[in-house]
Amino acid sequence: MGNLGMKYAFWISMILGFMVFGEVYGIGANWGTQATHPLPPNIVVKMLKDNGIQKVKLFDADSEIFKALSGSGIEVMVGIPNEMLWSLANSLGAAEKWVEKNISSHVSSNSVDIKYVAVGNEPFLSQFNGTFLSTTFPALQNIQAALIKAGLGNRVKVTIPLNADVYESSSSQPSTGDFRQDIRDLMVNIVKFLNDNGGAFTVNIYPFISLYNDPNFPADYAFFDGYSSPIDDNGKIYNNVFDANHDTLLWALQKNGFPNMSIIIGEIGWPTDGDNNANLKAAQRFNQGFMTHILGGKGTPMRPGPIDAYLFSLIDEDAKSIQPGNFERHWGTFYFDGTPKYNLSLAGNNGGGLVPANGVKYVARQWCVLSPSASLDDPQLADSVGYACSHADCTSLGHGTSCADLDARGNISYAFNSYYQENDQLPTACKFPNLSMITKTDPSPPGGTCKFKIMIQASKPSSDKSNAFATKPVNVMFLVIVSLLSVS
Repeated sequence: MGNLGMKYAFWISMILGFMVFGEVYGIGANWGTQATHPLPPNIVVKMLKDNGIQKVKLFDADSEIFKALSGSGIEVMVGIPNEMLWSLANSLGAAEKWVEKNISSHVSSNSVDIKYVAVGNEPFLSQFNGTFLSTTFPALQNIQAALIKAGLGNRVKVTIPLNADVYESSSSQPSTGDFRQDIRDLMVNIVKFLNDNGGAFTVNIYPFISLYNDPNFPADYAFFDGYSSPIDDNGKIYNNVFDANHDTLLWALQKNGFPNMSIIIGEIGWPTDGDNNANLKAAQRFNQGFMTHILGGKGTPMRPGPIDAYLFSLIDEDAKSIQPGNFERHWGTFYFDGTPKYNLSLAGNNGGGLVPANGVKYVARQWCVLSPSASLDDPQLADSVGYACSHADCTSLGHGTSCADLDARGNISYAFNSYYQENDQLPTACKFPNLSMITKTDPSPPGGTCKFKIMIQASKPSSDKSNAFATKPVNVMFLVIVSLLSVS
């Protein structure tokens, strides 16, 4: 009881320390739900509270999640998917109906503390080819008008989570920053609207992506310690890419007349699998460095003081598209079942750790593996592995991943088991012809990072998950098959 009391006392002091003009600064978490077996919302909310996380960012409005958040005291940012922007932009009535259903009813009757509506999600990414350029701002305006009509204009603010690619710089110095030329006028209009209505500029900053996209990017510059070649920008010293990126945005805002615009870091984090640079050690180094950086209240060279941020993400999502990379399913600070991946002190006390989810129910302790009698020369093997990986998550297989050291038989077993678990251990899901068998012995290599999962009991019926994998992990499938063919 003494330790528990000290924990809560520490959090109370931290929260009071970050109260500025009635707003809580500190750490929040992105709660994504693109999972074949999402944790029940009530378990996630308790996990948030147990870890002292005061704010949560959602990517869509979900009545079950709102129900779980009711009366929790957790601040909520509710997202609107890009696919809805066209209808909201072209119909004020549609915006009013959305606000009534997803904001007003939950604020008034369910006591959900909704602070922001996030209109769209990185809608100006270059890979969208301008799809949302004409609809994002009108949708933002209509949602704002609907909030005002509902009497919530002073309580709930609007924002747009934007990728950091909406601004750019002509050099490594943040002072050369400005909004991207092809969308500069649009960005200025959006920023003015947000500023006029008391909103904030929300930006997602990913040092990992800088390292992933550019093999020559200095790795230490992505973290918060040990970079030996800091950038001197007219006396302001930058020894990590987060500060430089953040202040590039500040220069863009300042050059366009908004030097005091509030900034929210909508997403920031580091994945733990699916790429050579995505691992537990790097993720812990980055996230703990970021926590220490922001909870110290130091801010950035251009804007000292507290930073408002949401870690990306809370829980792994095994049904996310892997088009950006296999790491996309591994951003969580917790595994799919709410188990912490590594020690992370959210309060900056250097001795704390994450509290796991409580009350999680698992299916039976059994796995689907390659039968010892199965031959690696079996002509049905490659197609079976390909089928398993195209209908389940095999992103922990391949070069530089947590299961990179598995041999050919281990790779096949992992693929079979992934399919078996994500299909709720149905007997028919371990019926690969003359190849598979069910075992009660954990096939995970002892002492390593590769874990053959046992699935949790689904919080939604299996029928709801039938189309979860919108993008097949074909590249992983080929990695597995290549490893098979290379066996002598």
